[in-house]
Amino acid sequence: MLSVIRPAVVSVVLFTGVLGIAYPLAITGVAQAAFPSQANGSLITDAKGKVVGSAFVGQNFAKPQYLHPRPSAAGSSGYDASASSGSNYGPLNADLAKRVAESAAALRAEGAKAIPADAVTTSGSGLDPDISPAFAELQVQRIADARGVTPAQVREAIAGATSDRTFGILGQARVNVLKANLALDARWPVRQLPAS
Repeated sequence: MLSVIRPAVVSVVLFTGVLGIAYPLAITGVAQAAFPSQANGSLITDAKGKVVGSAFVGQNFAKPQYLHPRPSAAGSSGYDASASSGSNYGPLNADLAKRVAESAAALRAEGAKAIPADAVTTSGSGLDPDISPAFAELQVQRIADARGVTPAQVREAIAGATSDRTFGILGQARVNVLKANLALDARWPVRQLPAS
């Protein structure tokens, strides 16, 4: 009996040490050395050096002076990283149709004629950090009016947060909402009203 148990116990201890401890530590060390930013979450800092988010996790911006992200179904109020998911509604679901219609009506009230799909649909994770350049363009006039600058100046700030297709062929051109909003705040800070 001991001749059967002993090799099993040695194998469990050996493979736990190799695959459960040594291998993860080695991979973590390589990642920290070769890709430190990505290994630590691709964190984005503001002008003061304070971490304000990640390049890969969307945040909700609702004020008129900011570029708004695409809608989110993550959590009860959206953009809840602890409840990352899509709505899983099918294309014929009445709740989905109602939410899309409401989002489209709000954009038309702002003067939108053609509405990009990402302006009214959620992503699979509900935490998409990027929007299409067409959706960003749809918001330029609102941001310019709220900040008291020209649309051309807003477009210039947004262009700095715009990426082309990966390797020229993968995905679509995209605008990182957090990076664009940080660029807008850096160029034209929003004045805070004094506390009364």
